[in-house]
Amino acid sequence: MIVRTKKYQLKTGTYVRVALVTLLKRQWWLTIAPIAIASATFFFPNTIWFYISALLVVILYVLFWLIQFFGVTQVEQNKILFERIGYEIDPRYVLMKFSSKQGMPLKWDQFKRAYKNKKSFVLVVSKAQIVHLPFKIFNNPNDVKLVETILKRKNLLK
Repeated sequence: MIVRTKKYQLKTGTYVRVALVTLLKRQWWLTIAPIAIASATFFFPNTIWFYISALLVVILYVLFWLIQFFGVTQVEQNKILFERIGYEIDPRYVLMKFSSKQGMPLKWDQFKRAYKNKKSFVLVVSKAQIVHLPFKIFNNPNDVKLVETILKRKNLLK
């Protein structure tokens, strides 16, 4: 069975937010570094520089990835991801339809993982490439359940 969605245009701000949250969820273990830096105050009391450097590490890391994700939105090759796109989802592939005659199939093995949150599915292709499918683009709740079932069968959604 094929799930056809309404056309949807991914806004650059939504892309940056979703991509950053997805990256931070995957790299949660990097919080060890700022905690280790801040914990150095146990050995050297009366110094605030360790807290400042830990905060600086976190800010620079998030800023680095924000710049990367904003850069993705400006690259000409990725402009097509921010146009109005309709999707056709079936057990073989995800077809991104730009018009009735143009489309780009993405095989399921190209996706590394998928996430489901309160309002959408996020399919991760790479660190900087995601497919964001909000529930509002599906025609009915059964389509959402079918896509969730497909993602579970493909072992992308846990």
